[in-house]
Amino acid sequence: MEIRLRPEIEELIKQDVQRGPYETVDEFVEQAVSMLHEREVWLAANRAEIQSKIGEGYAAAQRGELLDADEVRSKLAELKRKRSGD
Repeated sequence: MEIRLRPEIEELIKQDVQRGPYETVDEFVEQAVSMLHEREVWLAANRAEIQSKIGEGYAAAQRGELLDADEVRSKLAELKRKRSGD
């Protein structure tokens, strides 16, 4: 299989290989494709729930039920703490 990349993408890959745990460009690309595949599988499995949540959020916004920026930051910080186990 032959893949053509724009020069700027090739340069990004070379930089990541030089500073990262990857020994070759092939190893880097294999990891990148694997991660992308995992993300696509997750999105496919959760698409209905994601669309439902977006719909709920849009409906709430239409009703004027919006959060200000400070509330959003606070809620995100709380979620991060819960995920990290702090």
